[in-house]
Amino acid sequence: MTSPSFTAPAVPAPATMSVFERYLTVWVLLCIVAGIAVGQLLPGAFQAIGRMEVAQVNLPVGLLIWVMIIPMLVKVDFGALHQVRRHWRGIGVTLFVNWAVKPFSMALLGWIFVRHVFAPYLPAHQLDSYVAGLILLAAAPCTAMVFVWSRLTNGHPLFTLSQVALNDTIMVFAFAPIVALLLGLSSIVVPWETLVTSVVLYIVIPVVLAQWWRRSLLRKGQAAFENALARIGPWSIAALLATLVLLFAFQGRAIIEQPLVIAMLAVPILIQVLFNSGLAYWLNRRAGEPHSVACPSALIGASNFFELAVAAAISLFGFQSGAALATVVGVLIEVPVMLLVVRVVNRSKGWYEAAACAGPSPVRRA
Repeated sequence: MTSPSFTAPAVPAPATMSVFERYLTVWVLLCIVAGIAVGQLLPGAFQAIGRMEVAQVNLPVGLLIWVMIIPMLVKVDFGALHQVRRHWRGIGVTLFVNWAVKPFSMALLGWIFVRHVFAPYLPAHQLDSYVAGLILLAAAPCTAMVFVWSRLTNGHPLFTLSQVALNDTIMVFAFAPIVALLLGLSSIVVPWETLVTSVVLYIVIPVVLAQWWRRSLLRKGQAAFENALARIGPWSIAALLATLVLLFAFQGRAIIEQPLVIAMLAVPILIQVLFNSGLAYWLNRRAGEPHSVACPSALIGASNFFELAVAAAISLFGFQSGAALATVVGVLIEVPVMLLVVRVVNRSKGWYEAAACAGPSPVRRA
């Protein structure tokens, strides 16, 4: 009856965040610098890695994302997935923010900042392209990274998986029409093969592998299962850092050559992240959802499926376009900003749960 009774098995307490995770922002910044540096020192090697792709999905990055999310998926008991239905309000908040608010708020922010506030300082011939890149970024909700953010906030893994799977299903049908509408185009060519390949790589295969691994571990006993979870826990963060090194090695030249443009493009992205995460968090609080549901719901609304956004921008506008650069800026600021959001939702848990005691149910009081 009450939301606190909905708990997932084998989810660690939030107080157990390691020193490594606590200072993740430092490691992220070091990886960004390292990625840009090695990309400039060894351009040939990273160009070769960049060519290892299927349907514009980079395979080394895909492998690292497996390592990122499989430890989270191993914890998921699909036999308990029906419990997520009790949190239909949280799913509703996720869908509302991701599809009715996020792309349109980014289009508005792009119009304000790119076409007006910063227009005198940006290349005039790239203004439309910059706005297009921002819209592509916002129209692709997060698929993989949200598992990492959810883990850092002790988010419920079943709810996290459910909202990701539902978002991916909607994305197949809604991505092109929303982008076309916001760009004012009659039609738009979307890299469907990229989208489908990404969903298979980042959702289907990791789920299958993780569940096979889970069953194998549980056959050895609960103690062996818990020990394995403790060992593989750090894999997610290590893979995240390695992914950052690769991404910034690929795009380091553009970042070095256009620092002012990057700073200006970062402004609407930053505002959008904070606005959408705050809105989703507040709506879940008003709806009476538990903190473990509100966190992943807020985080998926703030984070982006940047692999798809970058691929779509390159496919539609070209590798050297302002759209491609705008999506790369999304990658550049996403991790530090998302870590800020993670910190805020973790520190505000007391405030959030105090509200849960006071309402919306008239029966309960603090």
